This record gives sequence, structure tokens and C-alpha cells, in this order.
Amino acid sequence: MAVESYDPTRQAVVVTPAAVEHFRRQLAKEEKSRAVRLSVKESGCTGFMYVVDLVEDGRPGDVYYALSDDVALYIDPESLSVVTGTEIDYVLEGVNRQLKFINPNAQDYCGCGESFSVN
Repeated sequence: MAVESYDPTRQAVVVTPAAVEHFRRQLAKEEKSRAVRLSVKESGCTGFMYVVDLVEDGRPGDVYYALSDDVALYIDPESLSVVTGTEIDYVLEGVNRQLKFINPNAQDYCGCGESFSVN
């Protein structure tokens, strides 16, 4: 797997203002959740899929970023090599709004868009 290595001096994932606002609205609906946690898991026909969870706190070893005063992002350390360099945006596509992951490490996507592979 040839992916970008993690550099602790820069933020691994960029989150657009639209995505931060989306996370803020989602967190406001959850009584115990105070942060967003990003990871990937093996899934689908291509290899990996993104997992975005609303959480109270990160897990031990998670990489922490404050996206704003009231929105925090935790990244699973085992997923860093796959997600480093990714931009997370919240976009309107047709009549649907959705999170969009622009990942320079992704090489192939399945037809339905649920999974991706990296080299």
C-alpha cells in the first residue's frame, strides 16, 4: 500500500466550513456526543469505506483536532495512512446533501460509491 505517511506537524484531514456546520448540527441532536470520529474499515467490493461516528470522546491513541470551539475531530490512528490528505466537505448533489471525501490516496471506487481502494 503506497499512501502518504502521517506528518504530526500538519492536520491530517481538512474539514470544510460546510462540513463543520453539518457536524455541529448532528452533534446538537445527540445528547452525549461531543465529537466526530473518523476511521476506515474493510468493506465493499473495492476495499475500504469511511466510518464517521458521533462520539463523547475519542479512543486511546486517536489523533485529536479542534475544528471549532464546539466541534472536535478524532481520527483512528490505524486509519491515518489511508485518510491523510483527505478533504471532507458537505455538498449538495442534485436534491441530496451528503458528506464528500476527497482523498488523494484513493485509486479506485466501486460503482455505487460506497468503497474505495488505495495503492
